[in-house]
Amino acid sequence: MARTAFVTGGTGFLGRHVVEQLTSLGWHVVALHRPTSEVTHLKAYGAELAVGSITDAASLTRAMPERCDAVFHVAGNTSLWSGGDEQQTRENVDGTRFVVEAAIARKARRLVHTSTEGAWGEQHAIFDETAKSNALASPVNYERSKYLGELEVDKGVARGLEACIMSPGHIVGKYDASQWARTITLVYRGKLPGVPPGKGTWAHAGQVAKAHIAAVDKGRSGERYLLGGVWGTYLEVVTFIGKLTGKKVPTRPMPGWVIRALGRVSQWGSYVTKRAPTVTPEIAVGLSRPPHLFKSDKAIRELGYEAVPLEVMLRESYEWLRGEGVIGP
Repeated sequence: MARTAFVTGGTGFLGRHVVEQLTSLGWHVVALHRPTSEVTHLKAYGAELAVGSITDAASLTRAMPERCDAVFHVAGNTSLWSGGDEQQTRENVDGTRFVVEAAIARKARRLVHTSTEGAWGEQHAIFDETAKSNALASPVNYERSKYLGELEVDKGVARGLEACIMSPGHIVGKYDASQWARTITLVYRGKLPGVPPGKGTWAHAGQVAKAHIAAVDKGRSGERYLLGGVWGTYLEVVTFIGKLTGKKVPTRPMPGWVIRALGRVSQWGSYVTKRAPTVTPEIAVGLSRPPHLFKSDKAIRELGYEAVPLEVMLRESYEWLRGEGVIGP
C-alpha cells in the first residue's frame, strides 16, 4: 500500500520538488493549497488537492489525512521586506503552530518542517547545528519568524510528535521564478544594480527535497539538519550567470555601505508605491554582513544528502527559465 504524505507549500519552488519526488516514489500526496493557487503541476503529478490555509487551523485539520505517514510543512513566507512583517509572522509562526497541532490531532507519524539557515541569525565563523542561534537579535523578520517557527516544532516534539527540521542555505534549481532566479533575470535584462560583497552557502533544490523525504525514515526526531554543501561569493555567482546569459556583469563587488544605502533609499520609495523594492534594507543586511558559511556533515552522514556544484545548480535554473520563456528566445 502506498504511503501517504500531506504537503503544505506544494505550489511553491521547493514544495514542487518535494511533491514531484514523492509521487515518483509512489507516495500518495495530499497537497494543501489556497483557492486561488495555480495547481496545474500538482494535478500533473497526480496529487490529491485539498483547499485550505496554514493560517486557518480548522481548514488545515480538515485537509490533513488521519494517521498519514508524513507531513511536509514546506510552506513559508520568505519576504525580506518589513512592509510584510505582520503577515509573515502570522504565516511562519502561527501557521507552523497550527500545522504542529493538526499533526498531533490527526496522529501523523512524522513531521518534516522546512526552516532555513537564517534561523541561526548572524554568525561570525563557520558553523553547524550545534551553534547558538542569534536570530531573535536579527533586524530581519524572516530570520526571527523562522526561528520562532522552529520553537513551535520543538514544542510539538516535547508533546510526543516525531519531527525533523530542515535548514537549507541559498536554494538554487529549476522551478524557481522568484528567489535566486531573480538575479538571473536581472542580469539578463541588464538591471542588476551591482554585486554585493558577501559569501554564502548554496544548496541544490533537488537534493534539498530528497533530504526532506529521507528524513521521514532516517532523520532523528527533534534534530535540525543544515543543507548546503557549497560555499561561494555573490561575485562568483553573478560571474557565472554572466557566462550563461552572455551578458556583461560587474567584475568586482560594491562596498557593503553602498548596498545598505541603496536599501534605505529604496525603502523610502516603497512608502509611496506600497510595494517591496528590488533591494530592501533587509536584503541589504543579509548581503553585506559576514559570510554565512556552514557545514552539512550531519545531513550528508545521516540523510545521504549530496553537495552539487554551484555551476550545475545555476545552469539548471537558467535553462528552466529559458524553457518557460521567462528569459531568452
